[in-house]
Amino acid sequence: MERVNTSKRLAHLRDLMKERKLDIYVVPSEDSHQSEYIAPCDARREYISGFSGSAGCAVITLDKAALATDGRYFNQASKQLDDNWTLLKQGLEDVPTWQEWTTEQAEGGKKVGVDPTVITAPEARKLSESLKKKAGSSLIGERENLVDHVWGADRPPRPKEKVMVQPEKYSGNKFQSKLEEVRKELDKKKAAGIIISMLDEVAWLFNLRGSDIPYNPVFFSYAAVTLTTARIYVDSNKLTDEVKDHLGTDVEIRPYDSLLSDLTAMSESAPIAKDANATASAPVLKKKYLISTRASWALGLGLGGEEQVDEIRSPVGDAKAIKNATELQGMRSCHIRDGAALSEYFAWLEETLVQRAETLDEVQAADKLEAIRSKREHFMGLSFDTISSTGPHAAVIHYKPERGNCSTIDPKAIYLCDSGAQYLDGTTDTTRTLHFGNPTGMEVKAYTLVLKGVIALDRAIFPKGTTGFALDSFARQHLWREGLDYRHGTGHGVGSFLNVHEGPIGIGTRSQYSEVQLSAGNVLSDEPGYYEDGNFGIRIENMIMARETSTEHNFGDKPWLCFEHVTMVPMCRKLIDPALLTSEEKTWLNDYHREVWEKISEFFKDDQRTTDWLQRETKEI
Repeated sequence: MERVNTSKRLAHLRDLMKERKLDIYVVPSEDSHQSEYIAPCDARREYISGFSGSAGCAVITLDKAALATDGRYFNQASKQLDDNWTLLKQGLEDVPTWQEWTTEQAEGGKKVGVDPTVITAPEARKLSESLKKKAGSSLIGERENLVDHVWGADRPPRPKEKVMVQPEKYSGNKFQSKLEEVRKELDKKKAAGIIISMLDEVAWLFNLRGSDIPYNPVFFSYAAVTLTTARIYVDSNKLTDEVKDHLGTDVEIRPYDSLLSDLTAMSESAPIAKDANATASAPVLKKKYLISTRASWALGLGLGGEEQVDEIRSPVGDAKAIKNATELQGMRSCHIRDGAALSEYFAWLEETLVQRAETLDEVQAADKLEAIRSKREHFMGLSFDTISSTGPHAAVIHYKPERGNCSTIDPKAIYLCDSGAQYLDGTTDTTRTLHFGNPTGMEVKAYTLVLKGVIALDRAIFPKGTTGFALDSFARQHLWREGLDYRHGTGHGVGSFLNVHEGPIGIGTRSQYSEVQLSAGNVLSDEPGYYEDGNFGIRIENMIMARETSTEHNFGDKPWLCFEHVTMVPMCRKLIDPALLTSEEKTWLNDYHREVWEKISEFFKDDQRTTDWLQRETKEI
């Protein structure tokens, strides 16, 4: 992984900080919409630090610089950060969070600056309170992003890709019906309206898709919905006639850059909040606008500050996470096609490396997989950078091979492939770990323990109201018995031809996963793993969908849920130790492989290589 010398960039940034009388400057990863994956023009944290992972926060003082990230990226960050930086490994004992580190550096009343459009209102408030209480300091919202000034003319331009309509045959619902559901929520909460800032929420709400951010079919936009109006804030040059006809008179189109200036007028014209118990002398109160807890500090300030808004978990995000019947069927269908593509790829890869003994690097392999996928019906592109990793690179959880600077695939070592695609009818994300030679005993044991975790979560039955936090240990239990674990979540939500990582649901130890219950219609990943730095990594990932199930008893008179897996790719037989599997686990595995064969073998009637590979890998254990 290439290491960037950040000395000149930091020196320029510090000059700007001094001009603005700032002692500390915070550079989050996110854009103005709190996107996990961002457009190149918004990769400010990567530019200033040299670290390219998708999660983290950089904090720069006049003489120090720190980068905080989670366990997925410890290995990568340690290789990419130069000597100007201190790595804060979040989650490890005695390692401060970036907020704590910032507060420590601010002691004595030092001023801390941040662009208010790239930090959430709750995060800004929490940091501000900490600075005031513990350091006698303050947080300043700098409207001009200082990293943009350092970047200058080299900063990539903002994308201007065309927006497209997502037809009802794939979305399963008219956008007008979705707007009515949002308005019911506004009425229930007696709110003036809601400002929607997450890009995937705007795209989902209006049945539109775009391509402004690599791998994510979204476009730069905001939305404002009241009981009687709906506005979308977007560059109108991106809208085709088809999109304009689709929106019709139901939605007013406003310039993307006009939202912040419109917010003040919206707040001032908000309707009066009626209170039957109010006295004649009581102050007149207006209804508040709803904003997501993920909305930027700037949005809250634009509406008049925290006293004038209600910060809630987005009802649009909640609705989007519960897929309708059309979206669920789309997920089943696209995973069958995607599973066929992956099986064709793995059969080709094994023949190329073993039978032909050809040399192939990680990027060349990823390119081949994309070419195979692109032939499948409804293919629209990849859903993230393919993690094609051999040997020690498989231990880098979010490894990204670089063209011209990656490893040759070693057929005698572990090969981990984490990849996905965007189809008109759904989004895929699948990980398989393979070995084309003779795996070590530890590799086989680790793989089988991870597989047992996949099966345990897949087979889980749980009452309605259960959270992903509560289910996380299902996937870790077999590793824990051996004193092993992994430093990433067990599962994330997945969009329907939208972002491959979709909130608010997930399976893991994050606090947010303890707050949101799983519901029928949720689509999540099931992906435990195990990693030995510098040696090998194991991860298996299936997509699973929550649905109601029948049980012999019905304690509490509440619905019970289970999971339906939709990923159709065999497990690696060479890495499975049958002796470590229970009879129930063997039955699950044999049933799964039988289902894989039945659903994807028909794609290979004229492909003997893949047919032979698939027969071998799905053979009963």
